[in-house]
Amino acid sequence: MTQAIIGLRMDKLPTNTLNATMKKFGAPGTQIKTFGRWTMLLRPTQVTLGSLVLICAEPATQFSQLSQDAFTELHTVTREIEQGLERAFAFDKINYLMLMMVDPDVHFHIFPRYADPKNFEGHEFLDHSWPGPPDLTRTNPTSPDLHQVIITHIQQNLAI
Repeated sequence: MTQAIIGLRMDKLPTNTLNATMKKFGAPGTQIKTFGRWTMLLRPTQVTLGSLVLICAEPATQFSQLSQDAFTELHTVTREIEQGLERAFAFDKINYLMLMMVDPDVHFHIFPRYADPKNFEGHEFLDHSWPGPPDLTRTNPTSPDLHQVIITHIQQNLAI
């Protein structure tokens, strides 16, 4: 399966390469960027502005099962995510959560954190639990149309 997706850049993954976790988080409609082994999605529920899910395409259900190539690529991917989100939204901190209690495939939830409310496209986004851990039960109201605007804004701020 990994062989089929190596080398894809900025393209949507073909539907047959989406794992269960990608589908649960709205792929292909929420995809921001596909790397060789990782896919970045906009989190359908925005805990904070720019909340993402980063999902590995390799068939692994434990972090230690990932290939060395996936670990190596993760370094590049996280740098691009952090630089892109910084340009897009000027976050104050960034949190990565790897819970994998419900969704089986290796993935991280990524939350840009903000000390103050953020306004984007006429919408106010709050970081309800700043400066504590992200509260996944408190989200900002969004719509599918707003999701597409956020996706496009992040894509425009990623290294290409």
